[in-house]
Amino acid sequence: MRLTNVAIAAAPILFVLLWSTGFIGARYGLPYIEPMTFLAVRMSFVVVVMLPIALLSGARWPNAAESGHSLAIGILVHGIYLGGVFIAISYGVPAGISALIPGLQPILTSTIANRFMGEKVTPLQWLGLVLGLGGVALVLHDRQMIADASVLGWAGSVVSLIGITLGTLYQKRHSGNIDWRTGNLIQYFGVATFFWILSFAFETRVIHWNGELIFAMSWLVLVLSVATVALMYWLIRRSPATGFASLFYLVPATTALFAFVLFGEKLDLISVVGMVICAAGVLIVNRAGRAKPAAANVAATLND
Repeated sequence: MRLTNVAIAAAPILFVLLWSTGFIGARYGLPYIEPMTFLAVRMSFVVVVMLPIALLSGARWPNAAESGHSLAIGILVHGIYLGGVFIAISYGVPAGISALIPGLQPILTSTIANRFMGEKVTPLQWLGLVLGLGGVALVLHDRQMIADASVLGWAGSVVSLIGITLGTLYQKRHSGNIDWRTGNLIQYFGVATFFWILSFAFETRVIHWNGELIFAMSWLVLVLSVATVALMYWLIRRSPATGFASLFYLVPATTALFAFVLFGEKLDLISVVGMVICAAGVLIVNRAGRAKPAAANVAATLND
């Protein structure tokens, strides 16, 4: 039991660390491959990995309605969100900045959850959300290269925010009874088809294979698309939408730290202060959510 409690407590931290590496992996690989082609190849490999997992584990296959929900989630979470991120980085948005705009998700998610899902957001939680937003702004306050990114890059970042927000809420509402192994397989098959269509329509599909691209592709397939996404769905099913979404406040700070270590991007005292503020905001949101009976009841209902 004690080991289980440790694992539950560590899961959000592990999720943030792994999710943040997705932006770094994209930066490593995109100089050698176009964004939609990158994602089409990546998702095709993920299907190859997930298929034996689903078949050999005896996972329950979803019915027609559940398969439709899985396809919709795949397009939102993988197609629109990841497509937006990869386009943003490909068109000049730095890895840290590409994490910042989706990092605004908690505000948008909380507003939608409060308005349409009956999940009451308390004043203390709003304080934590606003505090986290301020921390995100501080973490990524000094970026001279912002002006170098194209309009298409910034549009991709905004699209990624919309995709991950709607995908998280849709996943929470509609996939509680879908086995993650077969559900994810359907998602990845659908989104692989989606990205191949886009790559044939808009890209040359030329790939310059080398060590960096192979490493980036392997990491994004095995660690991000299989392990981290499974962890994300596990967390979504076990926490209120506002509490889970607040974890994304930590992603820009963590990505900025990785970018500092790997690429030498600047990380000054103000950014460090921003990291602390982000962590404080996340702590407030999650503790307020756990202490609130109404939120617990909503989470229990959605998990049934």
